[in-house]
Amino acid sequence: MTHPESTQPEELRTPDAELVEALQELVQHGERDLTLAAVIDMFPADLAQILMRLPEETGQQLFHWLSDEQAGDVLAELKDAFRGDLLEDAPRERLTAMLDELDTDDAADVIADLPEALGQEILPTLKEHEEVEELLQYDEESAGGIMGAEYVAVPQNMTVSEATEEVRRNAETVEVVYALFVLDEDEKLAGVVSLRRLLLSPADTPITEIMKKDVISVPTNLDQEEVALIMEKYNLVSLPVVDPENRLAGRITIDDIVDVIRDEAEEDMMKMSGVRSFEEPTDSVLHIVAGRLPWLLAGLIGAGLAALVIGLFHHVLEKAILLAAFIPIVMATAGNAGIQSSAIAVQGLATGDVWSTDISKRLGKELMVALLNGVVAACVLGVSIILLSQIYDLTRPVELASTAALSLVLVIVLATCVGASTPLLLERLKIDPAIATGPFITTSNDIMGILIFFLLADWIYL
Repeated sequence: MTHPESTQPEELRTPDAELVEALQELVQHGERDLTLAAVIDMFPADLAQILMRLPEETGQQLFHWLSDEQAGDVLAELKDAFRGDLLEDAPRERLTAMLDELDTDDAADVIADLPEALGQEILPTLKEHEEVEELLQYDEESAGGIMGAEYVAVPQNMTVSEATEEVRRNAETVEVVYALFVLDEDEKLAGVVSLRRLLLSPADTPITEIMKKDVISVPTNLDQEEVALIMEKYNLVSLPVVDPENRLAGRITIDDIVDVIRDEAEEDMMKMSGVRSFEEPTDSVLHIVAGRLPWLLAGLIGAGLAALVIGLFHHVLEKAILLAAFIPIVMATAGNAGIQSSAIAVQGLATGDVWSTDISKRLGKELMVALLNGVVAACVLGVSIILLSQIYDLTRPVELASTAALSLVLVIVLATCVGASTPLLLERLKIDPAIATGPFITTSNDIMGILIFFLLADWIYL
C-alpha cells in the first residue's frame, strides 16, 4: 500500500463542503479526467471522507474511476458499513485487484465487511489468500484480528549482513520495517533487533549478539484494548503477536493501535451517552432509532420510578409546596456527582491506572472528595436560602436551609460512591464499565437523591 509524499502543512487542503460540491458537479457531468486530476494527490483518508459525503451514486462513480492502487488505499480508510455497501456491486476482478494492494490485515477487514457469500468468492483469488484467511479466523477485536502478516523474521544463526539482505528481499511486501524478529530452530520467537541497531552493527556480527532477548509480545487472543495499553505503556511502535506455542504469528504496528484507541474512545463515549456503540453516520433512521430507543425507554422507566418516589411523599409536598423547588437541584446534583466519579473510574480502568481490585482504596478517596464538595455546595445552598428568606416570605428558613444543605451533602456522598464503585464492580464481572456512566448511574442517583431529600424534609422541616 502506497502513501502520498510528505506535504507541507500550508499545502494541505482538508475536505470541506465547497470541495465536495465541486467534485459532485464534475462527476455528475462525466468529467472523469478533471475529477481524477483533482483527487490524484489527495490523502486516502481525505478522499474517503469525501466519498462518504457524496450522494451514493456519485460516490460509487468516483470510486469506480479511481485506479486499483488508489482505490485500495481509500478502502482501508472507509467506515465498515459504508465500505461493505460500496463494494457489494463492484466487479469481482476489480475487487480482487484492489484487495491485492492492501496489507493483509486491511484486506481481512474488507473481506469481513463484505456479504459472506461474496467474501468467500473473492478470498481464493487474492495473492496472499492464505494469510488473509488465517487472519479472518481471529476475533476482529483481538490481537490476531488487528495484526498484519507482513514482517521480517530471520533465523538466529544469521549475521548482520545476511539479516540486512533479508530486509532488502522483503522490501516489496513489508513497506515499513521497525524491527527484525529473530526465530530459533523451532520457529519460536527468540529475540528482536531494532532497525537502527542492525544498521549500526558490523556486518559479520552474529544476530544473536545484538538482539534483545526479553521480548514483549502478546498472544493472538488478547483483546485489542489490552494491546493498546501495552504498546502505550512500553512506548512500542511494533509488537510481535505469538500463538500458544510462542511461534510468531504476525505484528501489530503503531498505526493499527491509533485506530484501536480512536475506536475504543468512540465506543465508550457512545455507551456513556446511551447510544449503541456501532452506530454510523451512514446508518438509516430506523437503524439509529433501534439503537437509541431502548436506552431512552430505560431512562423513561427510571424517571417513572423517580416520579413514583415523589408521589409517595405527596403529603410532604402538600404541607410545604416550596420543597418542590428543590427537586431539580437534588436530581441534578446527584446525577452530576455520579457522572463525575464514574467517568474518572472508567477512564482510569481504560488506561490501566485504576484496577478492579482498587474498590476500597478508590471509595476511600472518593468519599473524602465527596465530603469536601458536599460541604462547600451545602454551605452555598444554605446561605442562599437564608439570604432569599430576607427577600421572600419563606417559612422556617433555618429548618429549610438545614434540610436542603444536609440533603445535598448526603446526595453528593452517596452518588459519588455509587458512581466510583459501579464501574469497578462491572469490570470485575467482565462487563464493560463504560455503560455505568450512561442512563444507569444518572437514573439510579436521581431516585436515591429524591428519596433522601424527602426523608430529611419529613424529619427536619415538617
